[in-house]
Amino acid sequence: MSNMVTSSASSSRRLPPLSLSVQYASEVTHVPTKLPSRSEVRRWVRATCATAATITIRFVDELEARSLNQTYRGKDYATNVLSFPYTDGELLSGDLVLCAAVVDSEAQQQGKEIGAHYAHLVVHGLLHLQGFDHERSATDAKIMEAREILILANLGISDPYQ
Repeated sequence: MSNMVTSSASSSRRLPPLSLSVQYASEVTHVPTKLPSRSEVRRWVRATCATAATITIRFVDELEARSLNQTYRGKDYATNVLSFPYTDGELLSGDLVLCAAVVDSEAQQQGKEIGAHYAHLVVHGLLHLQGFDHERSATDAKIMEAREILILANLGISDPYQ
């Protein structure tokens, strides 16, 4: 009988440092569905970021989302997620802003579970912070979507594009 030593690769692997701030703007408390918890958001960030990171994720109302989208993208409407990457050497650094009302409405219209939709948009935004871009070309979009699908599958969430 041989001596077998079993160990989990994940238990011996050290996670990179993560500084995560999750902000809930007071104006989003009226949203009919539950906002994700800090622990859920942390789990999604960990699944998406393999490097050290400093990330702020803010859940906002339509007014704030519209204002930010107008100011930084020149688009006069509230959108589901905005990504603001910052250059900080090797450290992944940036902000994500999610509009709770838009996310809620999209989930209802598309027949998606709200938590899965939030997870998808957080993953999507984090990939933007890492340089992925679906607007440059169809090839880039396919690469980004494939990455999203894989990350979400690892989180037990089905393909959001089906």
